[in-house]
Amino acid sequence: MQVNIPLIKTIDNSYDITIDTIPTTHFDTKVAIVTNPKVAGLHLAYLLSKISAKELYIITVPDGEEYKNQDSINLILESLFNHRFNRKSMLIAFGGGVIGDMTGYAASIYQRGIDFVQIPTTLLSQVDASVGGKTGMNNSYGKNLIGAFHQPKAVYIDSLFLSTLPKREFSAGVAEIVKMAVTFNKDFFKFLENADLHDNVVLKQAIEQAVQTKANVVAQDEKEHGLRAALNYGHTFGHVIENETKYKKYLHGEAVAIGMVMANEMAVSMGLMSKDEALRIKQFLQKYDLPTSYKIENHLSFYETFFLDKKSSDAKITFIIPEGIGGVKITDEVDRELALSVLKDF
Repeated sequence: MQVNIPLIKTIDNSYDITIDTIPTTHFDTKVAIVTNPKVAGLHLAYLLSKISAKELYIITVPDGEEYKNQDSINLILESLFNHRFNRKSMLIAFGGGVIGDMTGYAASIYQRGIDFVQIPTTLLSQVDASVGGKTGMNNSYGKNLIGAFHQPKAVYIDSLFLSTLPKREFSAGVAEIVKMAVTFNKDFFKFLENADLHDNVVLKQAIEQAVQTKANVVAQDEKEHGLRAALNYGHTFGHVIENETKYKKYLHGEAVAIGMVMANEMAVSMGLMSKDEALRIKQFLQKYDLPTSYKIENHLSFYETFFLDKKSSDAKITFIIPEGIGGVKITDEVDRELALSVLKDF
């Protein structure tokens, strides 16, 4: 005997990304703003002048990638239970990628899912992490290995927050902008090469283009069954670097920058990218003081860690390889010896 449960239906998860000053908004429900001490000290007063709610609470978690863990998730959840949040309540992620990922994940599992809004405060989170609904946390095995796809109800990108961004954080965001240009838009990369991203007008243009690029990809592949995996260019290598250095030496964007250089070297070895193109990307990253080298102590151990990547299967590693500037190849057919040869160069 078989009993069928007909659950085939269309759920509209569409939402708007507003790149402008945060609008004045009132939420007729319980709302919790999840943030960290640094962001709260700099910008919470401004945010509170823009939003109000039926009941409004502030949840503060420690600052840093090393705190993107179960303890921080539990802290958020306990606060929601203490304030008797229900399924109509809402969270606001107010911070960088770490805050956004954890807030979204907490929202996805609290009472099996409540709404949340992204208000990213770093360049990296504005152009990448806040868009697309990826949420999660890290564990001892690697980065973002626990999580869920849970789309926000809205994203508000306000350039005001970038005025207090440290230089390293700014550069880390530039790495994510470059990622999208190299994989999907050759003309965008040419624009970046000739642009000064420290100019606010130019930076806003770059943010808009990067967000539009990612939005186009997510619309085609929300849960990363194919095309969206291309946005992990540089991340397969970068996540191993972050794991090896215990998330303390490099910012995420810095590790991704190194990872892109590694992926480019693999692309050159495979005949998919010219040495000149690889050099152009490397020089652009260096222009914004991003690291482009890394000393691999044990290339065999580094290679084995690739298998913990979410895109990989039990027996094959999925690599995101640029096909020149403006193209990308997602493949699990990279020869092991070729990969090890590339790693030995580092």
